[in-house]
Formats: sequence, structure tokens, C-alpha cells
Amino acid sequence: MMKKQNVMIKGTKNGLVLQLNDQCSYDDVKKELEDKLSAHYREQEDAPLIAVKIQAGNRYLTTEQEEELKELVRKKRNLVVEEVYSSVMTKEEAFKQKEETDIFSVAAVVRSGQVLEVPGDLLLVGDVNPGGRVKAGGNIFIMGMLKGIAHAGCNGNKDAVIAASVMTPTQLRIAECLNRAPDSYDAAGNEMECAYIDDSEQIVIDRLQVLKHLRPTINRLKGDATHG
Repeated sequence: MMKKQNVMIKGTKNGLVLQLNDQCSYDDVKKELEDKLSAHYREQEDAPLIAVKIQAGNRYLTTEQEEELKELVRKKRNLVVEEVYSSVMTKEEAFKQKEETDIFSVAAVVRSGQVLEVPGDLLLVGDVNPGGRVKAGGNIFIMGMLKGIAHAGCNGNKDAVIAASVMTPTQLRIAECLNRAPDSYDAAGNEMECAYIDDSEQIVIDRLQVLKHLRPTINRLKGDATHG
């Protein structure tokens, strides 16, 4: 009977994928990976860089183990680790991921000098007055007037959006993109509006209706709010 390989190396158009057996010991995986890399990939000064993805399957890798595997690959000068992926996460990681995708609903008026911040999406029933600030790791939805500052995707999520019944902010931010307020707003408009980052990496304000095409996953809001 043929012995099962603990490390399988597959070539793709984007580089290499290292698939690790998740049923054996970590030491066995580490040894076989080192042996196979030594046998198949010799250092060459003029060789082009090759991107490597490590797939650990249902094996949880500690930070130290990830670094050990990366170092084994990095010893081959033309191999660069692009990603280490595992299907398993710790309770802390799972809790953080859930928190960042939760919807926090708040009924309040955010006044000048106040800051309202949530880790996930924010559904605010109320106004944000000039000098007030709302900040969210995900999207921001305001059922009221936005006259202050709103920062969506504050952890770097460029797909986040900001929507408000009345959109007259002093400043909009999505991830690291910044959009300052114009000198004046068109008082005739009475439609709900939204802000998002377009293909040119600029914040654009548009009608709320465009969101269902630009961000189809917004539909998850249905019946999914966490009341704060």
C-alpha cells in the first residue's frame, strides 16, 4: 500500500500550492516539506520569484508554526510565501470575526464632541450633528441626518458603504479614503443617498438604489440586527 504523502506540491499559473496533510503530526509535515523543497527547488541567483500558498486544511497552526513553515520556504531564494490558509480558527478569532460582521442598531442623536463606534455594521436611528462622529468596522446606515463625520470600514474594508436619509456630512471616510464636504449642498434633493469607493479609488455619493447592484451582500441586513 502506497504511503500517503504529508506534503503535496501543485503548480498553478499563479505559482505553487503546498497542501499539508492535516491527519499526521506537525513534525512529520515539517520534515517532509523540508525534504521535498531541498530535493526539487535548488537556489538559483537569476531564477524568477515564485509565489507560494500553504494550505493547512483542518490543521490549526500556531503563530510560531506558521513562521517555521514560512522560513523553510524562504530558504529557497526564489520562493515567496503569499498566504498560509487554515480552515480552523481559535475561539477568539471566531468571536472577532462574528463581531466584525454583526449589525449594531442604536437609537440616539450623536451630538458635537461625541463618538459612536462599533466593530461591525452600524444602524443608527437618529442624527449625527455637526461635530459628532460615527465609526464602524463595516457599513454605516443612518436613518436620519448625517451632518457630522462618518468613517466606515475603519479597519481597512474598502467595500464598506455609508448611507443616510439626509447626506450633508462635514467629512466622509471609507477605509483610508477621505472625502471632505463641499462648500454647499443641493437643498432640493430629498432621496436617501449612499457613499462608496469607486474603481478609481475615490468616494462617490449616489442614490441609495445603486447599492443593490454594487454591493449585493447588503441584503443580509434583513432580520439580522443586534440591538444595542
